[in-house]
Amino acid sequence: MTSLTFTVLAVLLSLLLGLIYALLVHDRFLGRGIVRTLLVTPFLIMPIIGALAWKYTVLSPIFGVLNWDVRQFGAAPVDWIGNYPVASVVAVLVWRWAPFMMIIILAGLQALDDSQREAARMDGAGPWQELRFIVLPHLTKYLQLSALLGSIFIVNEFDVIFMLTQGGPGTATTNLPFLIYQSVFYSFNIGHSAAMAVLVVLGTIVIVTWLLKLLRRLMEDVE
Repeated sequence: MTSLTFTVLAVLLSLLLGLIYALLVHDRFLGRGIVRTLLVTPFLIMPIIGALAWKYTVLSPIFGVLNWDVRQFGAAPVDWIGNYPVASVVAVLVWRWAPFMMIIILAGLQALDDSQREAARMDGAGPWQELRFIVLPHLTKYLQLSALLGSIFIVNEFDVIFMLTQGGPGTATTNLPFLIYQSVFYSFNIGHSAAMAVLVVLGTIVIVTWLLKLLRRLMEDVE
C-alpha cells in the first residue's frame, strides 16, 4: 500500500509540476536556456546526494531552510521528516522527477504546430481555452508516456527512503524495494525476499508491455 501511495502521489504531482515547467519554458524569453538548465538540474543530481541535501539543508529541524522560514513567523521549528515522513519523501521524489516529466512534455509542446495556437488566438480564445482545447489534447499521449515511465522508476525508489527515513517511523515509508532490503539484510529471510522480488519483476513486465504498446501508437501517430 505504501508503494502505491508513493507512486500515485509522486507521479501525479511530478506530472503536474512538469507540465507547469514545460509551459513556462516553451515560449521564447531572455535567459530561457539558463532556466531550462536549472529546472533539469535536480534530475541530474545523484539520488543519494539529493536526499542528503534535502535532509540536512531543507528539512532539518535545526538547520533546515523550511524551519528558518517558520521561525521568521514566530512559530516553533518542526521535525518535518519525523512528523510528516510520507510528505517529506514525496516532496523529494517530486523535486527529482518533475524535470524528467518536463523534458517529455516539452518535446510534445515543440511538436505542436504553432499555427493552430495562433489561429485559436485570432478567433478570440484565451490562454485557458487554448490550453484546454488545443495544448492538453495534443499532449495526451506524452502525458501518458510520462506517467508510465515515472511509475516504473518511482515504484522502485530506494535511495531517498533509505537516506531520509529508513522506512520509518514504523513502516510508514516502507515501500516494496525497502521491504525486500529489510527482509534480506535484517531478517535474513531470503525466500520471502525472493518471492517479493519476483512479484515486483512481474508487475514491472506488465507495465513495460503496456508502455511499449503506447510507444508504438505514439510513433504511428507521429508518422
